[in-house]
Parts: sequence; structure tokens; C-alpha cells
Amino acid sequence: SKSSSPKEGTSLSSQPASSCIKMSTTGSGALTFTMAELNRITGSFSSSHKIGGGSSGTIYKGKLRDGTLVAVKRAKRDSFETRHTKEFENEVNMLSSIEHLNLVKLVGYHEDERERILVVEYVPNRNLRQHLDGKPYAHNILDFSTRLDIAIDVAHALTYLHQYAEQPIIHRDVKSSNILLTDTCRAKVADFGFSRVGPSDVGATHVSTQVKGTAGYLDPEYLQTYQLTTKSDVYSFGILLMEIFSARRPIELSRPSDERITIRWAFKKFVEGNIQDVLDPALPKNPPLVTLLEMLAELAFKCAAPSRRDRPSMKEAAEILWNIRKEYQ
Repeated sequence: SKSSSPKEGTSLSSQPASSCIKMSTTGSGALTFTMAELNRITGSFSSSHKIGGGSSGTIYKGKLRDGTLVAVKRAKRDSFETRHTKEFENEVNMLSSIEHLNLVKLVGYHEDERERILVVEYVPNRNLRQHLDGKPYAHNILDFSTRLDIAIDVAHALTYLHQYAEQPIIHRDVKSSNILLTDTCRAKVADFGFSRVGPSDVGATHVSTQVKGTAGYLDPEYLQTYQLTTKSDVYSFGILLMEIFSARRPIELSRPSDERITIRWAFKKFVEGNIQDVLDPALPKNPPLVTLLEMLAELAFKCAAPSRRDRPSMKEAAEILWNIRKEYQ
């Protein structure tokens, strides 16, 4: 594992709690926040504190009394149906049980009849997709080395979830917009709303579940069988790996028909011996990088194999990436 600064390795939950926060009685390890405290730290959820959002809610930046910066995820009120309630409970339970440098840490939450709010570690440098788009970072393109480090960080995070958490955890929504970057471009995997605890019974290979995830990253075998395994995350990681080095989204409908599915287009280029055409145009195409890109592409294709039995584990993928990293040094 890469070295890290003590500051980045310190969990926000280890910071002293504000006097307006009481310890959770759920035994989950998370703190519970009062609405008064959440209003105080977000300026009553003012638009000036808003830093993001989507179909399920809005994210605000806040500061605890001790100065700790946090992200406050407020669910939309019209989303309080059973499915979203389960997703919220799932995310709280999941986040409170894990601690890893490359996973966004839960600080606390608030839940009542009208509100569902998560308070998580604030990660300042936006998400990976925004960086790959070059907006608003056109002057600061992620170099090859940084992209490789980000891939290794994500691989370590998923390896931890699959093999070292109390129970195996399957993220189910690994994608570039769920990879947040610190000021030093360390990657942290976020958004555990779709996560599931994997099979814990001895001999069990999968859990059967309703399909969740994002188009382009979804394991085709999971789509067909509804059987979810850790190899479903491996598939998504393979798609993400190709995205990191090509800067193309998994599906780009504005492209010519033979380029719309990025992983298929990249495989065709690989077979033709033209893998350099896949590299993000913002990166230099010198021979040593092209050689490394071939190795990375091979790993991406293995991870995104149609059948899960042909995919490596995330631990194996992380080891391959680490060996590629050593080649690059």
C-alpha cells in the first residue's frame, strides 16, 4: 500500500464531537445529529453551502464546531418510500462499519419522519469524472502517474470491502462520479446507497437481488441472473480502469456506432495493435506509456470479462496494478 500523510489517514469520526451531537444509541458507531445542529453547520441548508446533488437529494458543505469540514447529504422528501428508507439505513449501517483510507468515512446522520440526512467526511477536490472531463480543470490534467495511483486506491478500497470488512461488502455502483479526490489526488470511494452485504454462509457464492447500479458499469451476468457477487464490482472496476486512461465514459452515444461502447472499441484497438489510440488525447503517447497502457488494458479486459469466473478478484487486480506501478517508477 502507498504511504499516506497522517492527516489523510485520520478518520473524521475520531475528531471530538460537538456538544450539540449525542452519541448514536443504535450501536452502529455513527453519531446522531439534531436538526438544529445541521441547520447551524449548513447555514440552514443555504444554496451557498450546496456542493452537489442528484435525483435522490442534495449535498451541502458544513463545518463542525471543532472546525472539521463535512459533507451533508439531504435526501429529497418525496423519496421517502420503502426502497429509499432501506437504502438510507443500508448506507448508515454500511458506512459505520468500515474504516479505510480510500473509503469516504461516515461521521453521523439524522433521521425523523420528514428528514433523512447523512453526514460524511468532506473530500475537497471533486470527483474523478469531473477531472477526466477537464472542467473546470483544463489547466490541471491528471497525469498518467496520478491516474495509476487513483486506480490503485480504488482497487485497495474494493479489496478491503470484499475481503477485510467484518462481512464482505459489494459496492454495486463503482463509477467515476463516485470516486472523490483529495487535494493530493488520493481517491476515496463514495456513495454506498446501493451496497449489499455479500454471501456470508460457507459455500455460498452469491446473493440474489433486484438489479441496481449504473448503465455501462453493470455486470452483464448480474443483469441476466440477478445473482450479485464481488465479481460484479470487479466488472465495474474494469470499465472504470479503461475510463481512467481513455477519459471516455463507458457509453458515449454521440460517437460513431463502433465507438459507442468504450470497452468494445478499446478491445478492438488492442487486438489491432493500436492501443495508443485509446489513450486520453490530453496525455503524451510516448513508447513507455503505451507499453504500460497495454498492461492496464489487459487487466481491464480481464476484469470486464463477460463471465465472472474469468475475472480476477479485486485483490489480484490490485496486485497486478501494483506491479505495473513498479514498472513505471
